[in-house]
Amino acid sequence: MRTQHFKRIGKKKAPRLETALIWIERGYPVRTVLRICDVPRSTYYYRLRHPEQRKPVSTGRPISGYSYDKAGKVVRDARIKGYLRRLIQGPNASFGYRKLTVLLRRRYQLIINKKKVYRLCKELQLLAPQRERRHHVPKKIANNRIVTGPNQLWQLDIKYGYIAGERRHFYLASIIDVFDRAIVAYHRGKACSTSDILKVVQKAILKRNIHEQAHKLVIRTDNGPQFISKAFYAYCEQADVEHERIPNKTPNKNAYIESFHSILEKECYLRNCFERYEEAFAEVDRFIRYYNNDRIHGSLKDWPPKEYLRLVTSGELKPEEIAL
Repeated sequence: MRTQHFKRIGKKKAPRLETALIWIERGYPVRTVLRICDVPRSTYYYRLRHPEQRKPVSTGRPISGYSYDKAGKVVRDARIKGYLRRLIQGPNASFGYRKLTVLLRRRYQLIINKKKVYRLCKELQLLAPQRERRHHVPKKIANNRIVTGPNQLWQLDIKYGYIAGERRHFYLASIIDVFDRAIVAYHRGKACSTSDILKVVQKAILKRNIHEQAHKLVIRTDNGPQFISKAFYAYCEQADVEHERIPNKTPNKNAYIESFHSILEKECYLRNCFERYEEAFAEVDRFIRYYNNDRIHGSLKDWPPKEYLRLVTSGELKPEEIAL
């Protein structure tokens, strides 16, 4: 009865070692208590040999109210505030706390941290209000969708490649159709500006005759500077294309283009060492042709994207809905 009473009450408390110590102090057998609380004997006896000492609670680093100069002389905060007032009366009136810190170190030989200068400037009300970042382009968050056919949802992203001979990078912007995994259009070059992205989108729209279809095309991108520009937003409005952007740090929302980039990295970039831009561009062209026309895709019933789309269009293959 005594053991059952202890098991019913003691096991409700945590941690187990602390519970065991409580019941042992009340006079219960050590071995019985340790067995019920599932505490190793070595743990219990180690605790007896090494009792824990409570550390004093820290109240934080006190504000000293002074700093030092390079000679080791104490400089009070009141004097530092006078230095700050003197600095902002001249041509340095528009300086922020970071540049004022530099001037304090150079002119007055102070050993001072920019965080303290920020605090002193805040006490003197010398800090200008921070600028508010305004995004003039509306942002439409990527929604959960069900894709049942081609040209319903495209994903667009940019990947880097490396030219070993030039020691420089090149860019590859690709558009993938989520339904058939085909690379509809792409751009590769030494740069990738908004105008390059617009040309790729125009090329893809003309290639797939998007203007003749009944439903609206959705293009999904991340939040890169090319995709949040006013020019890209204006083109999507003009072309009657819905543009949605994934939230920050959610590459899974762009999983299909990210998967293609992984394949490209493993089967193209890592297998070649490019010496010139022309060599890299030719190899990328070759690989994308191979990817669209010949490379079998596991999620497309082991068919290449081009052949899979032909089989689905002719009715020889029943497509599966894609939820993302």
